[in-house]
Amino acid sequence: MRFMITGGAGFIGSAVIRHIIKNTDHEILNVDKLTYAGNLESLISIDQNERYSFSQTDICDRSALDQLFESYQPDAVMHLAAESHVDRSITGPYAFIETNIIGTYQLLEASRNYWNSLEDSKKQKFRFHHISTDEVYGDLEGTTDLFTEETSYSPSSPYSASKASSDHLVRAWNRTYGLPILVTNCSNNYGPFHFPEKLIPLMILNALQGKPLPVYGNGQQIRDWLFVEDHARALFKVVTEGVVGEAYNIGGHNEKANLDVVHGICELLEELAPNKPKGVNFYKNLITYVKDRPGHDVRYAIDASKIQRELGWTPEESFETGLRKTVQWYLDNQEWCLHIQDGTYQNRKKGA
Repeated sequence: MRFMITGGAGFIGSAVIRHIIKNTDHEILNVDKLTYAGNLESLISIDQNERYSFSQTDICDRSALDQLFESYQPDAVMHLAAESHVDRSITGPYAFIETNIIGTYQLLEASRNYWNSLEDSKKQKFRFHHISTDEVYGDLEGTTDLFTEETSYSPSSPYSASKASSDHLVRAWNRTYGLPILVTNCSNNYGPFHFPEKLIPLMILNALQGKPLPVYGNGQQIRDWLFVEDHARALFKVVTEGVVGEAYNIGGHNEKANLDVVHGICELLEELAPNKPKGVNFYKNLITYVKDRPGHDVRYAIDASKIQRELGWTPEESFETGLRKTVQWYLDNQEWCLHIQDGTYQNRKKGA
């Protein structure tokens, strides 16, 4: 198969590409605008593979998308391109409206135009897989409630509202035009190559530099954590085996309060990086409580029983094993982190 993957230089997108190139014989075209969160250094291990190609393209550019569809002739689109950082959506929501809503619309229309041009056999095999988030569901009130595929949408931030909008567009293109779509909503991802503004890598890198570990509010916000490589396996299974028109929730079965996550990181660093920065007796002493984020949801938790029951996917990593792998990866890949912190990662081009 030929996959067109948007946002393939991002955290989850690059994991999907590495998984497909390393474990299958399929071909991939990575379509990425290379915003601040796009990092081609996350794909060094596969970027010379003859089955991989890259196009620096903005999904809001319809004519460029049409040209890519015409030249590449994909069998499936996996749409991961998105602005995804909640704090950034609060201070600058326009980019989220533009990329997550307008960009998804342009990609849907380019896909529909291409799909309509296909002969029947290829038309029946084509898939548009939209990758979304559990944040579209909003906040869970009860301590035992779980998000299912039937949970009503109730987004809280500009980010989650823009993703909810894109989900609705994708379903509408299926209902109105017959475009063969799949939708997945995932819980919080973590793992190697995660951009350092996110909670887990931020805490690891700040701790190693003796900087404060900022925790919002009282740190009791609960998230379900999913190791990114488990997510990549799930996404490939959905796009190749999922039922057209269906949604699948993907979760790690790992509910943790943010403060507990930070404590877990500190404990691992005590073991794996015992030589602390000057003046630091214990990593946990760096924890600092800061004013809570506006509209901060208290609890997310995914019911992933449908994808387990229907497609046979379950996560391979527990939170403990995944977090240990993640902390060790950041300790072993300081150069990758340094290139993000000094901005030089943005200078890299395909094959450079």
